[in-house]
Amino acid sequence: MPVSVTSSQLIFDALKACDVRIVSALPETWLVHLIRMAEDDPEVTLVRLAKEEEGVGISAGAHLAGVKSAMLMQNHGFLASINGIVSLAHLYKIPLLMLISYRGEFGERDPWQTQGGGATVPLLDALGIPWERLDNPDHVASKIRKAQTLADSALKPVALLLCRDLMWEE
Repeated sequence: MPVSVTSSQLIFDALKACDVRIVSALPETWLVHLIRMAEDDPEVTLVRLAKEEEGVGISAGAHLAGVKSAMLMQNHGFLASINGIVSLAHLYKIPLLMLISYRGEFGERDPWQTQGGGATVPLLDALGIPWERLDNPDHVASKIRKAQTLADSALKPVALLLCRDLMWEE
């Protein structure tokens, strides 16, 4: 499988360094190793979702219980969770760290991924959600730490886009 185990490990280690202890996710190709790592780590609870919007509720509950969490999703999952983001995370000031596999950018081979990819950044901007691209392994730990810090201090959703150059090994 050409999904990078090395980059996935960097991301997982950075999440743990930020004290993330709950991870919610649906199966997704680029997230397969991250999901497995969360499942195999006894210090992390993996919550498998039926739909991505449920992850917003999981993260809200975690926040209220004093536990840091992260949502792993594809950009189509982000699109599917906008109602929860707006009506729960934004409204009630819930820190929400979202790691979104940014499908549909340059190099995308699957035509069904291109529409969601094209809508992701404009929707993040329209919702006022700060975001950064994660495309360089050297920046993973720093950007995840900064995103978690901003989500916690501003009490709002923050997104990191997991880009092809980071997640895919050709």
